[in-house]
Amino acid sequence: MNNSPKELLKFIEENDVKFIRLTFCDMFGNLKNLAIMPNELSKAFEYGIPFDASSIYENCSDLLLVPDISTLSVLPWRPKSGRVVRFFCSLKNTDGSDYVGDMRTELINYINKLRLEGYSCEMGTKCEFYLFELDGHGEPTKLPHDNGGYMDVAPLDRCENPRREICLSLEEMGMNPRSSCHKHGPAQNEIEFRESEPVAAADNMVHYKTVVKSIAAQNGLFASFMPKPLADEHGSALSISLSMKKSGENLFNPDFSEMPHKGKCFISGILKHIREITAFLNSTTNSYRRFGIGYAPKYVDWSCENRSQLIRLPRSSGSVPGIEIRSADAACNPYITFKLILAAGMEGIYNGECSLLDRTKKSTTAVNELQTLPSSLKEAAEIAESSEFVRRTLSSETRRNIFNQLDAQLKSYDLARNKDEFEDKTYFKYL
Repeated sequence: MNNSPKELLKFIEENDVKFIRLTFCDMFGNLKNLAIMPNELSKAFEYGIPFDASSIYENCSDLLLVPDISTLSVLPWRPKSGRVVRFFCSLKNTDGSDYVGDMRTELINYINKLRLEGYSCEMGTKCEFYLFELDGHGEPTKLPHDNGGYMDVAPLDRCENPRREICLSLEEMGMNPRSSCHKHGPAQNEIEFRESEPVAAADNMVHYKTVVKSIAAQNGLFASFMPKPLADEHGSALSISLSMKKSGENLFNPDFSEMPHKGKCFISGILKHIREITAFLNSTTNSYRRFGIGYAPKYVDWSCENRSQLIRLPRSSGSVPGIEIRSADAACNPYITFKLILAAGMEGIYNGECSLLDRTKKSTTAVNELQTLPSSLKEAAEIAESSEFVRRTLSSETRRNIFNQLDAQLKSYDLARNKDEFEDKTYFKYL
């Protein structure tokens, strides 16, 4: 909704809005919010709403939440009388300057930089999740809601109704779902979003998880985005599609022989830096149980096939040519993830080097010649901390916050006698 603050205030009054949620993300992409009353909204637009950020960001005291007026959305599962709306917000210091740890603003600034260089980009997501039963006390269990398989229909697919409600809610909120289906695991589902401008795509991804969990709860179920919630079943991935143009010309082509040199260099840049950024794309110890299992990637490779490669070149007609990055999961912060992927690709373009593609093509390269993705969060974090690329791309504030939290997570994991129990308590309910 692209309106002026005055028009939005009129909308709030005319539509019986009683609560306004000002939303933002922590460093790991978890949605946070502060609810204000309608008579505070004009102040929020002009000055921002202060809150205590010390429990969310390290070495930080008060920050301001400043609503992005283009992100107004009505929450459709709330009552029609006394409606609730939400805005995504920028984080500001109390003097009005940008907070350096606000990755949404960082992504906005980076996209604006690319535009000045003549590049335009769209991104989309396909994100998987499981639906589990609740016990007699309303607590989540690990009993899947059905035993269906890939693209099954009812009655094998018992997730059909909640999945439909999720898609309708997303559509009502203007979040552009494209398709949905039952995935390989029991009660495992996937919803795909149409590609959109990267900041909007990241906003959609963040709020998508809340919508899924809210609709699941209304249906007496529990939704988990934990990367590998069931040891013997498929893990849940976040696949990221990306299309890009330079001065209106597509960088990618499903026919690799026809792909522009810049497109090949962009893919090469991602392949070169993927191990350095994996700790951000896969930020839990549980994430690494998924790699190499089922269709999850293990190697730093690419292909036009739809199998287990890291980067895929889809051969779809009627859509803008693009690529798909398949290693991430829903525990990531999408603003950080999107910026790192774009910056890695752009560094490939700036360097003008694409020889790495010949050494990583899945169909022509022996497995023992390929690099593997990090095998653990500890390995991924060590690679990321020593990466010059990460230092160049993320602010010191962001790096310090994330690496300190990763270090605390790894120490707790190492001290845990039962690793499975640690992951269930740490991730299952909260992802």
